[in-house]
Amino acid sequence: MPADTTPPAAEPVDPAAEAAEPESAAGATDAPAPTPPVAVPAIPAAEATDGHRPAPPAARAMEAPAPVPLRPAEIPARAGQRRHPVPVRRGTADPVKSLMHHHRALCERAVSPLEIAAGLEAHGLTDRTAARYRHRDVFALAEELYARTPAGPAEAPPPVAAAPHPDAGTRAGWTLLALLPGAACLATAGALRLTEGALGGGARAAVTLTGALLACLALRLCLGRGPLRAPEGAGRAGLYACWLLSFAVYGEELIAQVISGGPDGPWQPAPAPLLGLAAAIAPAAWCAHLFTVRARRRLGGSRALDEFGAGVRPLLLGSVALFLCALLPLLHLADLGLGGTGAPVSAAALGVLFFLARLLAAHGLPEPGTVALAAACAVEAAAPALVLAARLPGLDPLARPVHALVEAGGTGAVPALACGAAALGLLVHASAALSRASAHTRT
Repeated sequence: MPADTTPPAAEPVDPAAEAAEPESAAGATDAPAPTPPVAVPAIPAAEATDGHRPAPPAARAMEAPAPVPLRPAEIPARAGQRRHPVPVRRGTADPVKSLMHHHRALCERAVSPLEIAAGLEAHGLTDRTAARYRHRDVFALAEELYARTPAGPAEAPPPVAAAPHPDAGTRAGWTLLALLPGAACLATAGALRLTEGALGGGARAAVTLTGALLACLALRLCLGRGPLRAPEGAGRAGLYACWLLSFAVYGEELIAQVISGGPDGPWQPAPAPLLGLAAAIAPAAWCAHLFTVRARRRLGGSRALDEFGAGVRPLLLGSVALFLCALLPLLHLADLGLGGTGAPVSAAALGVLFFLARLLAAHGLPEPGTVALAAACAVEAAAPALVLAARLPGLDPLARPVHALVEAGGTGAVPALACGAAALGLLVHASAALSRASAHTRT
């Protein structure tokens, strides 16, 4: 029996499988690398139980992946911890710039470093303060301020003073005013001398009062102009000056009567000091004028504050000595003209005290002069008060200093000591105060 040669029946082939085989065969060579599995985030419990069907994993895979940060995220600060900022390192502050801004007006109107130094000194800056601004002294600081201040708009040059007629006229004006008090006192003294024995006591008192009023008016006019003018006033110095002048006329007679057991009877006035002091106002004005002019010239030519101070002190001493040389002859002539024979020591000390007090007031420093005048008044008032207080039981030692002073130099020794000590102390103070550049920039 022959073998069955009929081939076996073929199994049915799935068309989809046949189509997939070529695709798999073709993609076996150039298929991309398999992508890593995408992590599917866990579904929160609330979302799973709210009745909504969660999205299938395929839909979640189709969503755009979150961008990968280029650097790791900063760790947030914990609660309760404060992040301190890193301090920024800055350059050292310029202290001179702040000082220049504070004194900008002074620096802009200054024409020289010394003028700025004078202004700084007037505001209380010293060499120790200048060291804080990294400078050795006030003048070095002023030089830098002057160099760093921008120049203002160009101003027209001042007119050249071809002829000094206005200045000469001004000097002549205040010189005549300075002569008026002496002229009023001299006229009053002459009228009293000529009418002696012809006029009664009331008439002579009226003449004296009229002359005193004229002298006071002339003195006020004189002190309102010229080198003796005080820009800030004199305060209570006028009140103390009236006391000192009254004591110069009646003080010696008062002390003599108090020591002898009085006072009893009328006091004999001594008008010679008034006449001599009134006549010395004109020399005082000229001495003050010379000192002011020379000091300003020294201020313009100095290169340091110490140099200026060293040059001004001899000027001050020379001005005081020059005034004293003019005062002593006038006091002596007035004493001789009115029949006196006493030495004008107390009146000379009073004149120097007045001159220094007014010179300081003319440079914007009235307080030291007022204090010195008040101290002299206190000493003069204390002398008769101590003698009177010594009359009480057990207080005899109080009068011993006054008795010793009168026995050594007479009754004029009391005002001489009071005014002389005050004048000496004021001279020491003036030599320091007027040697500062700031004292010569206020006038």
